[in-house]
Amino acid sequence: MRREPGGQPYVVLLPPGRLNLPRAREIWEAREILYRFGVRDVVLRYRQTAVGIAWVVLQPLVTAGIFAIVFGRVAGLSSGDVPYFLFAFAGTIAWTVFAGVLTRAAPSLVANQALVSKVFFPRVVVPLSANLSVLIDFGVSLVLFGVLLAVNDVNPGWAVLSLPLWTLCALALGSGAGLAASAVMVKYRDVSYALPWLVQVLMYATPVAYALDAVPAGLSLWFDANPLTWLMECFRWALLGTAPPPLWQVVGLLVTSVVAVLAGLLVFQRREREFADVI
Repeated sequence: MRREPGGQPYVVLLPPGRLNLPRAREIWEAREILYRFGVRDVVLRYRQTAVGIAWVVLQPLVTAGIFAIVFGRVAGLSSGDVPYFLFAFAGTIAWTVFAGVLTRAAPSLVANQALVSKVFFPRVVVPLSANLSVLIDFGVSLVLFGVLLAVNDVNPGWAVLSLPLWTLCALALGSGAGLAASAVMVKYRDVSYALPWLVQVLMYATPVAYALDAVPAGLSLWFDANPLTWLMECFRWALLGTAPPPLWQVVGLLVTSVVAVLAGLLVFQRREREFADVI
């Protein structure tokens, strides 16, 4: 804010720097906008649907059921001491948080191009608003999962207290990738075609529906290097009480989550100058 010679204050809007991260204060001041974008996303997704919000329950249930049949019955893979359906459901919940944020954040700027090009507000809140709708879906799935745990008499133990931390890591990984994808998609719409395919390939390259022990020894190194593998192991430990992940995976997941957000913000900030011109 500056002042005219007569003392009247006025605000000067400057373009963001190329390598300067968005200030947390700006995002906090725009929290109402972020909330409104998130609520609108939830309303639009379930408006004029016959089943409505029940899709939040049906999708993970059907996905976990198919995984249990294909990998548990047909392939005969082991899920340890827990039913394979619960094993697959836990992995599906974790994957849905990451993939949900990524796939909803990526097209958010293009979907709101009228606002992005004409109204001034921190653009970063648009892709970040995807976290709200994903958290609502996650909460519903988590309640259902708790019921299934009680029915199957499975007690995850004290490890369940770490679940909020792994949820934050999943949101951070998805947000980091989503921020970068949304910024690139403004100029290159190819991202909208490539991203669903990449997410699907990545899902099968991550032990979502099968245990890490089922991976052949010759490929285990590649799976161990995948941060999403660490996320699955941490989620299953918290939700099912399986063997705790190695310390290096926990540390690696925390560090990677922070790096993903910072990298996503840097890519977003670097391209933000051209949003209004090319969108």
